[in-house]
Amino acid sequence: QVQLVESGGGTVQPGGSLRLSCAASGSTGSNYAMGWFRQAPGKEREFVAAIRWPGAHTPYADSVKGRFTISSGSDKNTVHLQMNSLNPDDTAVYYCARQSVRRPSGLIWYQTSYDYWGQGTQVTVSS
Repeated sequence: QVQLVESGGGTVQPGGSLRLSCAASGSTGSNYAMGWFRQAPGKEREFVAAIRWPGAHTPYADSVKGRFTISSGSDKNTVHLQMNSLNPDDTAVYYCARQSVRRPSGLIWYQTSYDYWGQGTQVTVSS
């Protein structure tokens, strides 16, 4: 089993920045991708960004391209989401997820392709 814990959420003003982190523990021997999803009130959970190995490929949702950056530590069990130029539409609970089974790269966009999920961390962008 794998446990994922997100941290770094909070409240910021429009135009501000936050850095989210996700730490994995437990049976961490198999790690093929780590992703970030978010869910705003009244909306479905949506893909934000992911990193997939080998090659550390990093797809992003169109809504965050150029503003958000996903990265990992050297052991791949810690991932970060640097969020810049935040706006109120970014307000949501952000969830970290992990693929512990290798799946086709095209599935990285879909929630059902991930095997483990964190509890989420709240990000609020408001003046």
